[in-house]
Amino acid sequence: MSDEESSAQAESYWKANVWLLIKLLAVWGFVSFGCSIILVDYLDQFSFFGFKLGFWFSQQGAILVFIGLIFSYTKRMNALDRKFTSSESKRDNEEQF
Repeated sequence: MSDEESSAQAESYWKANVWLLIKLLAVWGFVSFGCSIILVDYLDQFSFFGFKLGFWFSQQGAILVFIGLIFSYTKRMNALDRKFTSSESKRDNEEQF
């Protein structure tokens, strides 16, 4: 692989990585700040397991969504790594060990 191809591939990888982070941070921000702070009065009209929904998001929901985002990030980054890892670099790594 030439240096230009390698550089272009690295740039594509980081661009995809940054877009993934932006999307996940947008979801996290909406749930953490939107549902827990800004929309709490509207969400309190509804109940979830006997609790007001706005309160539930503040206490439990945002944490559960954050944990889900961690697993989603891990899964998507593994797929991204597989997509951008060439067979040459795999062979180089195997030869080192």
